[in-house]
Amino acid sequence: MSDREIMDAKNGIVSREEYGFRDPVVKNVVDKFVSRSDVGYAKYGSTLDDERRFKMKDLQGYLNDVQEELMDAVLYIQAAREEIEDLTSEALSYRIQDEEEI
Repeated sequence: MSDREIMDAKNGIVSREEYGFRDPVVKNVVDKFVSRSDVGYAKYGSTLDDERRFKMKDLQGYLNDVQEELMDAVLYIQAAREEIEDLTSEALSYRIQDEEEI
């Protein structure tokens, strides 16, 4: 039995299918949360609940984590915007080339 299955059993979850999603978008997001939780558990050997209950991190630690994640998010947004600009410029360039060849 895997660590994930043991944790699920402790929480009364027999199978992931028990959740019963009516919206596949929501299911996909929840699946990503579960996957991210699995990665975090494998990396750190504890859950967020463990951190909280066993006082492994204080409120300042959580706020620092949130701030760092949000700062990363802003950087990802900027990189994505620049990628869109590059793709738009590239598409425009190809369009101009095609029109010149006609």
